[in-house]
Amino acid sequence: MSLGRLVGRRLLVGALILFIVSVLVFTASLFLPGDAARAVLGRTASPDRLAALRSQMHLDDPPLQRYLSWAGDLVTGDLGDSVVSQTPVVELIAQRSVNSLLLMALAALIATPVALLLGTWSALRRDQLADHLTSLATLVLASLPEFVVGIGLLFVFSTGLLRWFPAVVDQTQGVLVQPEVLVLPVATLVLAVSPYITRMMRATMLEVLDSDFVHQARLNGVPERQVLWRHALPNSIGPVAQVVALQLAWLAGGIVLVEFLFDYPGIGEGVVDAVTNRDIPTLQALVMLVAAFYVVVNLLADVVGVLTNPRLRTAGS
Repeated sequence: MSLGRLVGRRLLVGALILFIVSVLVFTASLFLPGDAARAVLGRTASPDRLAALRSQMHLDDPPLQRYLSWAGDLVTGDLGDSVVSQTPVVELIAQRSVNSLLLMALAALIATPVALLLGTWSALRRDQLADHLTSLATLVLASLPEFVVGIGLLFVFSTGLLRWFPAVVDQTQGVLVQPEVLVLPVATLVLAVSPYITRMMRATMLEVLDSDFVHQARLNGVPERQVLWRHALPNSIGPVAQVVALQLAWLAGGIVLVEFLFDYPGIGEGVVDAVTNRDIPTLQALVMLVAAFYVVVNLLADVVGVLTNPRLRTAGS
């Protein structure tokens, strides 16, 4: 399959996934317990105010009509207005999206190369002490939930032994004005996603190093460094790209707990606030944004997998 056809098929699958997610998100909002209008306005709201808010939220319209209206607005980029702040949802989530993308980008830029190098280094020292220690450390980190890792970092570097970094973000200032607040959230995400990439890279590298073409290259007198960089790594990174994509996609969901733990003004905290305040338009927009991120990351992973795997690249050309 050529790269163009691969991208085309993945785009169609991505569109189908987003459609299914939109149906699930809308259906879930219908079954939320209680009265959404009363949850927003409170128990003391007058019947007139409740009726006006229900009309604004189209709560009295048939479900199919509400879905088609919402989906049509979503396709055109109209995310509606927040029922809590009465501001456009786009404006409400714009800065949160930038903050979350910054957090995820920093975590990805640090975790991916570090994990790939650590997995390769561990594979080259197979069955040695360094390999066993690396495997043990990654196994322990992989078994810990991200909020446990975050709490541990808070205790060591913020509230307990070493008070080097702030425990929470000062939301009266921008994130870039106080870059030190990024250290602990980014470190938490890096420690959460790196073990899986490291273990997969080690396993794939060991398999490639034991392959016939690597043995043949060594028998032909090719220097070990050239064997590693020209033969082993290109054939190892392709399969690992899928794992990297899954871990980066996990960041979009796992970031919710991390942002809540560090009081970070991102998408995760926005989801929690929207659920708490029953701000359905904002909640729906944030969930669809996370779903779109999943689709884009997995599409990029497929493209990277083809471009970095010589056999797939040759077959598609």
